[in-house]
Amino acid sequence: MTKSERPPNAPTVLIVGAGPTGLTLACELARRGVSFRLIEAAPGPQPGSRGKGVQPRTLEAFENLGVIDHVLAHGRLAMPMWSIAPDGRVTYGGAVPESLADRPDIPYAASLITPEWRVEETLRLRLAELGGAVGFGMSLVDFEQSDDGVSAQVMDVKGDVTTVTARWLAGCDGGHSVVRKRAAIAFEGETREEVRMIVADVRADGVDPDAWRVWRHAEGIVALCPLPSTDVFQYQASVAPGQDARLTLANMQATLDRRTGRTGIRLHEPEWSSLWRANIRLAGRYRAGRVFLAGDAAHIHSPAGGQGMNTGIQDAVNLGWKLAAVTQGADPSLLDTYESERRPVAAHVLGFSTARLEQMMKANGIPIRRDASTIQLDIGYRDLALARDDRDDNAVLRAGDRAPDAPGLTTTGGERRLFVLMRGGRFTLLCFGGAGGVAFPRDVVRTLRVVDEVADSDDVADTAGHLRRAYGASDRTLVLIRPDGYVGVVSDAGDASVVGGYLSAVCGVAV
Repeated sequence: MTKSERPPNAPTVLIVGAGPTGLTLACELARRGVSFRLIEAAPGPQPGSRGKGVQPRTLEAFENLGVIDHVLAHGRLAMPMWSIAPDGRVTYGGAVPESLADRPDIPYAASLITPEWRVEETLRLRLAELGGAVGFGMSLVDFEQSDDGVSAQVMDVKGDVTTVTARWLAGCDGGHSVVRKRAAIAFEGETREEVRMIVADVRADGVDPDAWRVWRHAEGIVALCPLPSTDVFQYQASVAPGQDARLTLANMQATLDRRTGRTGIRLHEPEWSSLWRANIRLAGRYRAGRVFLAGDAAHIHSPAGGQGMNTGIQDAVNLGWKLAAVTQGADPSLLDTYESERRPVAAHVLGFSTARLEQMMKANGIPIRRDASTIQLDIGYRDLALARDDRDDNAVLRAGDRAPDAPGLTTTGGERRLFVLMRGGRFTLLCFGGAGGVAFPRDVVRTLRVVDEVADSDDVADTAGHLRRAYGASDRTLVLIRPDGYVGVVSDAGDASVVGGYLSAVCGVAV
């Protein structure tokens, strides 16, 4: 296939799979004006709470995407967790960790509980606002690729097959990914058949929706987690070898009665149910030519710690701005940084979530401790290709780190947080001390000049000093923040040529 063979209306990116990862990628492309086609094999939106925990780093990404208000309105931050021992003693958890409480650089210091179908609903609404839609009932059959693009065979619900050509193919189609299999990418890891859990969405009488309750019992755990914005709970019950794994109301009720020692909680017929097995795997690579993997197609986690969906969403944010940049003229080698940045993150998170699973099995309960490592605020890309600074290793903030927030910034439009000013998916340049001579294309870079007196729409006054402290800035410091909320460049010397060179290399922007 050559460039001339691609129809003029062919999408730039074909996205396979419309779960949270695929939807996020579609939104990221849509808001940057990159054409795409998003297909999903299922005939319609998927039911079920599934991955119900949204971590703070993902909430920050949702703020940048413009959906944070809708997500927060349908969830609950810092859901109380009660771990109930067989003798009735209760260990309380779920609160904001003391080390993260009242931190001006962290706008969301706890996980949000909300059903996964709500997250997908929110992203579909945002996608519609951006002019996109999901093609339900469309499955990938096979594909071929060349130096210039990908030719994919797509089948609809009637069995008719059409050919879709695109510049790139993104596999966001889950653990059984057709894209990964057709690309012959290994999926290394293990399936632990002895570790299973019944998960279901049920209405329940006799229990208040004020906390996530986990009852510990000699034969295993049973839990009821209220799902905000609904009248149902997520039911969880571990299933050891030889135990009844039937997804029936009778079995769920009997298990609940035995493990809680109570008979006053009555379950209703499940609205959705699944038997989960411990599947822990990581793709051998994230890219094969013009084909990329993201989300569960690239990594499958234990649900302990609530990391899988969040890691996939952040894969999509990382890949999205890079695909857009290359489409708009950046060097194609930028796409190599997707795997070099995101695969180590997935490996780290897999190790963490697997350790939490082992802890859960050993303690016969769900771990309730939370800190920065459990909510993905410690993820970064220091010392990798897209991180450049003139600071030493002892600096608190360096290039590659998560960009911290800062409230109390005075602008011509009133008081704002930094993350609000960063919305829109562009680079953000912080010029401490004003740096009036620094100018870059406004459609690529939002320049914020830190001044004493606000006079222009790009001026901010760091009234409370939060911004300067968070970035360890002097009166000459320049900080370039990437579209995905990570620091790309820090120049304490105030060298604008370093920023310009970075933008030229990474985005192909003439400066």
